Amino acid sequence: MGQARQHTFQILTKRHERLAELAPHLPWSPNIWQGVSVENNRWAVRADALRTVPAAVRFLSCEPLLGPLDKLDLRDVDWVIGGGESGPRHRPFKIEWARDLRDRTKAADLPFFWKQNGGIHAKAGGNELDGRVWQEWPDSTGVVLSRAGA
Repeated sequence: MGQARQHTFQILTKRHERLAELAPHLPWSPNIWQGVSVENNRWAVRADALRTVPAAVRFLSCEPLLGPLDKLDLRDVDWVIGGGESGPRHRPFKIEWARDLRDRTKAADLPFFWKQNGGIHAKAGGNELDGRVWQEWPDSTGVVLSRAGA
């Protein structure tokens, strides 16, 4: 990955303990971004492990959003992604959870990317949150980039 600098690699894990153990021993080039999944407050601890990783961009994937994230600490995080669950057995989410996540992310001056509202199919519920498509992401220097029309 470090040799293919023309690409950006987004690595996502739920294994935060293993990440914290391995991170100090891995080469972290600017094109390697590291994230952890945080579905609800139970897993907010994963963000603590992520903060120890010397990646150029550290991100949270809050999907499927299965509960409130009012205990989630956004310090030293560069990007927040959220979304509802899709599939035949998708679990519903409450719009209040999504709004709170967005509002806290924006208050922290972080880019926010809302993938989907969820449903039986990924596009079933659309991808608007309060009438807007949120498709922001950082570059490796911390600059917020946004897709046109977002």
